[in-house]
Amino acid sequence: MSAITLSVIVITKNEARNIEDCLKSVAFADEWVVLDGGSSDNTCEIAQAFGARVVRSENWPGFGRQKNRALAQARGEWVLSIDADERVSAELAASIGSAVQNAPAGASAVAAYELSRLSRFCGQWMLHGNWYPDHVLRLFRRESARFSDDLVHERLLPQGEVGRLNGHLLHETMPNLDDALGKMNRYTTGRAIDLVRRGKRGGLASAVSHAMWTFVRGYIFRRGFLDGHLGFVLAWYNAESTYYRYLKMWLLTREPNE
Repeated sequence: MSAITLSVIVITKNEARNIEDCLKSVAFADEWVVLDGGSSDNTCEIAQAFGARVVRSENWPGFGRQKNRALAQARGEWVLSIDADERVSAELAASIGSAVQNAPAGASAVAAYELSRLSRFCGQWMLHGNWYPDHVLRLFRRESARFSDDLVHERLLPQGEVGRLNGHLLHETMPNLDDALGKMNRYTTGRAIDLVRRGKRGGLASAVSHAMWTFVRGYIFRRGFLDGHLGFVLAWYNAESTYYRYLKMWLLTREPNE
């Protein structure tokens, strides 16, 4: 068996509408590992037909631990972690290929690379505001990083220098408002639990103040207004997410009758 230079890992659940396009965008990799969390659609069959190795794991531990489970299945020297609703652009694919093929060895070698993520919200690419530029750590040496154990918004924890690659990671997220609102509820709950476990506390005043700042930062200071009407909608959506996150933290920790 030839050496595996680059593994792609994807965690999934009911991603039949996304998984094929996701995997096609990383067809240049040497192996594809799909860790499925109990899909009831044909996500696994589509992934297998593409050539991915599908591993089933229905006991959901949160995003961080699930991604570490997927990482444990990878065999490449390098690992690219992407979500099913993300696609690697042609420019980014070339940057990744060059980075892993020409990577120097030694203590000073880069351990991980940030990718620039460009997200689509309700059908529009968002080029300003809190979502852009969005630099995410996704490409790394397999033996030099792991994911945090957070339920949501997990972080890659590399041991070594971090670089940045050219090209966009295209994020086909939240195609409609129903998806956006459902994701807000799930993610604010998970994030609130993560933060409370770290000893953080929320409150009504902090929920309101942080939400206001999130809106002003995204819409005014990061020029979300340049994205038109949906720029305002996204800034308001981000503010609401912040509000509910702090409110849920307060409700998780408040004393009776407080």
